[in-house]
Amino acid sequence: MTDDSTRDALLAAAEARAEAAEARAQAALARAEAAEARAEAVRLAAETVAPPTDEAASTRADGAATPELAPDAPSDWAGTVAEAYAAQGAVLPLGALVEDGAATASAQVGLPLRMMNRHGLVAGATGTGKTKTLQVMAEGLSAAGVPVFVADIKGDLSGLAAPGTPSEALAARTTSIGQPWAASRFPVELYTLGGLGTGIPIRTTVTDFGPLLLSKVLGLNATQESSLGLVFHWADTQGLGLLDLKDLRATIAFLLSDEGKAELKGIGGLSAATAGVILREIVALQAQGADVFFGEPAFSTADLLRTAPDGRGMISALELPDVQDRPALFSTFLMWLLADLFSELPEVGDVDRPRLVFFFDEAHLLFTDASDDFLTQVTQTVRLVRSKGVGVFFVTQTPKDVPADVLAQLGNRVQHALRAHTPDDARALRATARTFPHSDYDLEELLTTLGTGEALVTVLSEKGAPTPVAWTRLRAPLSSMAPLPADAMTALVAASPLAPRYAEAVDRESAYELLSARAAQAEEDAARAEADEAAAEEAEAARREAERSAAAARKEAERQERELRRIEERMSRPAPRTRSRAGSPLDSFLRSAGTALGREITRSVFGTRRR
Repeated sequence: MTDDSTRDALLAAAEARAEAAEARAQAALARAEAAEARAEAVRLAAETVAPPTDEAASTRADGAATPELAPDAPSDWAGTVAEAYAAQGAVLPLGALVEDGAATASAQVGLPLRMMNRHGLVAGATGTGKTKTLQVMAEGLSAAGVPVFVADIKGDLSGLAAPGTPSEALAARTTSIGQPWAASRFPVELYTLGGLGTGIPIRTTVTDFGPLLLSKVLGLNATQESSLGLVFHWADTQGLGLLDLKDLRATIAFLLSDEGKAELKGIGGLSAATAGVILREIVALQAQGADVFFGEPAFSTADLLRTAPDGRGMISALELPDVQDRPALFSTFLMWLLADLFSELPEVGDVDRPRLVFFFDEAHLLFTDASDDFLTQVTQTVRLVRSKGVGVFFVTQTPKDVPADVLAQLGNRVQHALRAHTPDDARALRATARTFPHSDYDLEELLTTLGTGEALVTVLSEKGAPTPVAWTRLRAPLSSMAPLPADAMTALVAASPLAPRYAEAVDRESAYELLSARAAQAEEDAARAEADEAAAEEAEAARREAERSAAAARKEAERQERELRRIEERMSRPAPRTRSRAGSPLDSFLRSAGTALGREITRSVFGTRRR
């Protein structure tokens, strides 16, 4: 492209932006003129129609009483919003419409409770009020009798258990949006992962956690994840409980032994290199304190569905300030809670109000470096858990933090302000604006100018259709916006009926103990076999020695027998005679003595001599 054409393109783009800005200015001017005309019409109507009052009348310059002015009539847009957000069933109130920078109390914005299981997203830059929005929603749901689970990353939501503090600024805000405000505390149950922090410990077993979620925590690749799944499969077939990380380590170590390799031969092996990577990652996870997260007593997710004696829903706040350096662990642990709810709860279909609403704070941590299998599981869980009466709200900075397949399941949106300080921020801003339904707002501009505690809201109506995007000033919390003091938190946990059940960890017999016993038995069997083999070798040596001795004895006997025969032969031969000695008594005696001597020697050699 030539310099001239580049310059022309830039000029055209600048002119287009200028025209768009001028159009926005004209629209704003038109809205201001319309508001002024409506105010003038209301003033004239009040002067000509409204009767004067005795006490509230003001005095004109001529001393005559002036009738009290009626409030501004709602605009066409306010009427449209009020009608779109009206519902026949129960509604979670969120706030009031904002027009030209001012709240319109007659146009209330809320979310039908029966649509809460269509899930949602609360997004916005840091400091724009997401946490307070989460607090307001938790309060409204609890008041409607709906249990709530919130992940309290920064430890800010424990104040739900204490009443709020009134102030003039707070009163001005709540009056402007038509919010009836009274300081209130809500039923709160404080939880913590494995006892790190103040709260009821939440634990689960390695088996229940599963290889897919554990692979996400350990940062394994696809091959290593598959090998870990093989370890879980083998342990399950052998009836070995993987309760904690030492159970998993013991199982992997066993499968690397000769006996373990033989058992895996039919279903695929476990390479030493892959096992080494998994073991190193497990050791690193243990070094981060993850041992306390895995074990028993395992937490029952049914305890999240409780209501208080007064009928309000219990707010379960998982305190996580002590594990912020382990984001993959606690975000995946929260995903386990949701997956366990899905597996445990029965199908209920569409109900008037959800059985539980689950707020997943810092949701981007869940999807960072996630494998395809993990994303598939998250998507399926979010899609299917709706029929269990559970609503899931992801809380994060921008919609792009959530995968598209998951984002497509989120029908309710509360979008706080975004920043556009960098090119990446600008691209994220444009992408966010495109995720909203068609609107007359200039969404890209409005998203950068929203005040703290304001948001763009669109939800699903009771008919399932998206409501118009509404610039909303959100309600203020009724409870304390500051965390509970440490002593108050400790007292709250101590008074919980769940403390006796979950406070103390239990270490029962599992894979580690069973495999240790198996290894000890194998060593004992090996020692016994070695002793038996040594005894057999010793017996064999004795047998061979006895055979050698017997053979030597036979040879000696044969030698002596041959010698005797030679003696007998010599003695039986007639001696040379110089004179006849036949039949002499001396010859007879010598022959008898030789025969007796031969028999005696033979008996001595073969042991037949009589004693």
